Amino acid sequence: MRSRLLLAIAVAAAFANACSTASRNTATANASLRRAANPVIPGWYADPEAHVFEGRYWLYPTYSARYEEQVHLDAFSSADLVTWTKHARIVDTAAVKWANKAMWAPSIVQKDGWYYLFFGANDIQSDQEKGGIGVARSRSPGGPFADYLGKPLIDRFQNGAQPIDQMVFRDDDGSYYIVYGGWRHCNIAKLNADFTGFVPFPDGSTFKEITPKGFVEGAFMLRKDGKYYFMWSEGGWTGPNYAVAYAVGDSPFGPFERVGTILKQDSTVATGAGHHSVFQSPRSKKWYIAYHRRPLNDTGRDHRVVSIDELHFDAKGMIKPVKITFEGVAADPIK
Repeated sequence: MRSRLLLAIAVAAAFANACSTASRNTATANASLRRAANPVIPGWYADPEAHVFEGRYWLYPTYSARYEEQVHLDAFSSADLVTWTKHARIVDTAAVKWANKAMWAPSIVQKDGWYYLFFGANDIQSDQEKGGIGVARSRSPGGPFADYLGKPLIDRFQNGAQPIDQMVFRDDDGSYYIVYGGWRHCNIAKLNADFTGFVPFPDGSTFKEITPKGFVEGAFMLRKDGKYYFMWSEGGWTGPNYAVAYAVGDSPFGPFERVGTILKQDSTVATGAGHHSVFQSPRSKKWYIAYHRRPLNDTGRDHRVVSIDELHFDAKGMIKPVKITFEGVAADPIK
């Protein structure tokens, strides 16, 4: 009798485990059937930088409006790339006293328990104007962020590069670099340990120009399989032919020879696809590109929306051209 009871318990436990596994598999399958749809967040936003922090996907875009109205930054987080939560006004000009307009193109890194948010402000047109690239920091990826330096980190034109559109990345050796620039010039500089300044290069210079052919703005750098993928935006940011191109190098200093275009308009989907970032899901290992684009037949200068589509590398490590879509990406739960 006892043996029959134990057998019944074992069978029941096995059945319950099988049902639980089936339920989890069904839930995963159902989740994968859900799609994000582009644009992924409501409202006019541009220049998105995407990351994974604290078990969630994060988007940090520019609030797309007239320069005088661009006085704050919002962030968005998601557990699956489909449903997004807005974190409003993670930083604004009330917290950054030297900034008064054109707060844009955020780039963020995590270091030593802090989140450092780099941003451009004031759209300076000469060294006589106040503004450039600043830094704010917070203990949380959702802010609030406070001005870190009380002044811009980069406040002058170096090698002809306007101090805008910064991207900060950590190299495999633990070094942090800032890559930035507008007006068709791009610089790279090595940040010091506390992000208050720079470490000069062996030749004594601080800012090295790494401008590839066709560069306009929107620099982005990624290290993968020992190679440095340098990407940037080409064309006019207000026009339909805004696009993203890339190059591959053996160091963050290049030299970078343009390989080709990887993101551009599709006259049946959207125009002006550009100023992007690239990120990878820690669970599925899929690569994604976050970017902004313009709705068809919408001529508003600041009417830009954030979208996400898949990005693929071929067998040789080259980036395949991205297909921009209305459907967006399938749900990709981070856990």
